[in-house]
Amino acid sequence: MSESVLVTGGGGFIGTWVLRELLSRGLSPVVFDLQKNSERWQRILGEAASRIQFVAGSLLDRALLSRVVADHRVSRIIHLAALLTPGCQEDPYAGCEINVLGSVGLFELARLNSGQIRGISYASSYAVYGPEADDDSLIATDMSAGGLTAADNRPPSFYGSFKMAFDLIAEQYWRHFQIASVGIRPHVAYGPERTVGLTAGPSQAARAAALGQPYSINYRGRVGYDYVEDVALAFVRSAMETPPGSTVVDLPSQLATIEEFVDIIDRVVPGSREMMTIDGPTIPSNIPPNPRYISSLFPDWRPVSLEAGVRKTVEFYRNALSG
Repeated sequence: MSESVLVTGGGGFIGTWVLRELLSRGLSPVVFDLQKNSERWQRILGEAASRIQFVAGSLLDRALLSRVVADHRVSRIIHLAALLTPGCQEDPYAGCEINVLGSVGLFELARLNSGQIRGISYASSYAVYGPEADDDSLIATDMSAGGLTAADNRPPSFYGSFKMAFDLIAEQYWRHFQIASVGIRPHVAYGPERTVGLTAGPSQAARAAALGQPYSINYRGRVGYDYVEDVALAFVRSAMETPPGSTVVDLPSQLATIEEFVDIIDRVVPGSREMMTIDGPTIPSNIPPNPRYISSLFPDWRPVSLEAGVRKTVEFYRNALSG
């Protein structure tokens, strides 16, 4: 019988690729989310989507989560669900409930079922380091109105603060209850089906190139990019191979300017550069001041290069078009 893995937020972009990785390993994913994303699952997972077990619910419903863990004999948790920056800024109380209290609830489940749940990975964020790449309003405020800058290495948003708070809470769960966990910090995740957020631009530009369409990328700057299959693999390996302790790791992220990203797309799809424009705010790089890369946890870690990731993205959309 395959292990059952609880995936919160499995309807999202990264969550869907996490499901793909789990299914490829013969594992049994149980998605806990507000709603399904059946169309995205079908596009990425195909017939394997039928193997997903789905439960609709809120992270704050501890009784329901407890039943899910018991009924499905969950042995691993991958925690991706969160209220993102705009929602946290608009309603900090709700952001704290979901991102902090909801996450604590999952760790409580692990504590109360310590003989059953053997590994946890969860989404931390580069937002703990400074201005966030996906929020141009915060960037503008930070750079022009005397607020925090990336050099301060402190989160300028409620979202980043909640993520930092939970990293500290996860440490306490190890210290007092020996609940081992790994927090993963991707930078800008890109690849097939990335459609939402300011930094979705390069992924959508690769899609446009594959389809022979024009596209305008709406930001500038040099940031790190992580191919989505790498991000998914990081969450799955960390949940399945959780080491003792409370570990937080950064993904390596290949640095590139938007101009360099467009050059790569043009190498993969010759002539596509002529159909692309670049405009918008310059976003901060958010380089970790003292990074601990995932290779310290998995010495065999080999990230997909930016050009290979762009090629995979283009091929995905070309295959979808031909199919």
